[in-house]
Amino acid sequence: MFSAYAVAYCQEDTQEQRTTPGRKPKPSKPKLGKSTNKGPRTVLKRGKFKKVGDSISVQTGDTLELRCRGKPVQWSVPKYLEEDDDGRLRIVQHKRYGALTLVNTTGADTGEYTCYPMYCEDTDCRKEYDKAVRVFVFFPDPQELFVPSSDYYEAIQLRTNWPTLLPCQVTSPEAKVTLHREFPPVEVAVDGTEISFNVKRGFTIHRPRPHHAGALFCVASLGNLRQSSTKYMLIYVNCEYPMAPPAPVIQASSSSVAVGVNLRVSCSVVGEQDVVVEFTWEYPGQQIGRPLYTQESISPIGGGAARQQSQSVLLVDEVRDVDQGAYTCTALNLQGAKSVDMDV
Repeated sequence: MFSAYAVAYCQEDTQEQRTTPGRKPKPSKPKLGKSTNKGPRTVLKRGKFKKVGDSISVQTGDTLELRCRGKPVQWSVPKYLEEDDDGRLRIVQHKRYGALTLVNTTGADTGEYTCYPMYCEDTDCRKEYDKAVRVFVFFPDPQELFVPSSDYYEAIQLRTNWPTLLPCQVTSPEAKVTLHREFPPVEVAVDGTEISFNVKRGFTIHRPRPHHAGALFCVASLGNLRQSSTKYMLIYVNCEYPMAPPAPVIQASSSSVAVGVNLRVSCSVVGEQDVVVEFTWEYPGQQIGRPLYTQESISPIGGGAARQQSQSVLLVDEVRDVDQGAYTCTALNLQGAKSVDMDV
């Protein structure tokens, strides 16, 4: 079992480590196929341990140290630190644990820190993603309620039936965050179903629709401080993504066909326009190697909504006794697959 613990302590308590800032030393090699670990712990003061929670808060300016028991381990940090840590980030692999140290912390360091145990065979090592330990670290800043951004606005595509995230990342879990539309100026209702909020991620629009498009921003308040976030320009894109798995309907030219007569078995799906549906067939003649002959077509359906019918027709020329039995059609789109069958 993998385990980790975290340490957060003030700047003046920091012990100097014999490493070069910003350098990641080569991890020590573990025994073949093994990782030595136990269950997650947090150290908030030297010598006092408690289990790691989903999140912790560390005051800006303090030093954060995260320790992850295991040999070796690898770390992932917020994107801001991956791009430029200004030499404030140090990662060291000790004999029994890996240590991540971040000094001179700011609100911009807020985010998820993850430790991955490594499974090694000889010199080949890989991350064990299913055993990762994650902790979200807030760095409350009395002057900045939102994690700083260099962008005045961010363009985000709204894709049909694909959740859209507005990453209004706050530096303090105590901040109250609301969502607002720029024009007309109104607060957007957050009901937890259509739109929900998570203090570690931001606002999620679960099933985007055209009416969600426009300029939106977040407002955070804590005590007497109230601030607005980056503006998010939401652009609705018809990305041709299906709303649900297909619902095929199967029909035959006749439920009882005489030997020597041609048979047609059709499978059709009515769905959103421009959504691709793929068909596969299982039929009695497969058992003796009868070749598959199909005709496929797509035709629009009239009415208010943009709909279409996708169809696949299985052709059986000059039916034989071996062609008697179950015909199964499976229709597949990006949301899933469904099969229907009939006996002939």
